[in-house]
Amino acid sequence: RKTFTSAKPGRTGQREANAKADAWLENGVGTDRATLSKIFPDFLEDLKLRTSQSNWRGVEQRWRSWGEPVIGGIRPGALSDFHLQRVITQAYAQKKLSKKTLMNIRADLFSFSKYLRARKLTSYRPERVTIPHSAAVGVRTILQPEHIITLFSSEMTTWHGKPVRDPFINAYRFQLLTGLRPGELMGLMPTDIVGDRVILQRSINEYGEITSGKNENARRSFNLTPTAKTVLEAQLKEKKSIYIFGIESHSLYRRRWDAYCRANGIPHVTPYEMRHTFVSALQGLPEGWVKALVGHSRSMDSFGVYGHNFGGMDGQIASGVEAIFQDILKGG
Repeated sequence: RKTFTSAKPGRTGQREANAKADAWLENGVGTDRATLSKIFPDFLEDLKLRTSQSNWRGVEQRWRSWGEPVIGGIRPGALSDFHLQRVITQAYAQKKLSKKTLMNIRADLFSFSKYLRARKLTSYRPERVTIPHSAAVGVRTILQPEHIITLFSSEMTTWHGKPVRDPFINAYRFQLLTGLRPGELMGLMPTDIVGDRVILQRSINEYGEITSGKNENARRSFNLTPTAKTVLEAQLKEKKSIYIFGIESHSLYRRRWDAYCRANGIPHVTPYEMRHTFVSALQGLPEGWVKALVGHSRSMDSFGVYGHNFGGMDGQIASGVEAIFQDILKGG
């Protein structure tokens, strides 16, 4: 039961009270007494229908670890910035989570709040939920020039203690030369190569699902450098799968790359950190060029975080990238 009143006397006040009631009904704010813990499974099911497994599993894990223990018992109508901020603050205080993880938690909570509004369970809209200034920015390791030279001079790895040619050597080299995400590299097909141009149309996530990529900027195209083209042509001669590099899973790619690094004295970096190496190597190029190559939004600080086709500029961009890597490979 809800009462609407007006300070104005007579029919004028009655009309104002009625208007308030009508507006409340139109807004449809419900009186569901369920807690957020009871509602979250419905939100998760909605995510499963709209997003990939790699996305909703992360949302679920973060809610179970950080959201539910703090605000699971809250009802939607009572939700406020205070509650969301407390989730962020406690997650940081307890585990000193990185800035990126805290931002992911906040994004999850904002998305959950939007779902609650769509269900007419609240009219609350998050406004001021901040990330602690002292939250650490994750540090990435990158390959140094001497390691890049090793990558392009040695094809050997170890298998059961014996030296063998690494079947993914061209994949490592191509990823470094193009800055592709591992999933984008895995999803590359021969039909995505048109002349000297790569047109990225899909990515394969950790669960083997084919997606359109990490974000709306992931679908992009770029010109191959001469060195990248040489590596690609060598791989196409060996291709035994519908995918150019024939990588069966992310875990297999990581294991083989780790083995290659150990066999060749390269400090441990992850496959994703080869993308960071690519961006770091290109810091002498205009940032707009790098954004186009790696699929970053215009607002993203590509060099700060990591170290579309600008019609008519693609050849110049490719030449700039080629010059940088040739300089590295020559020991310059």
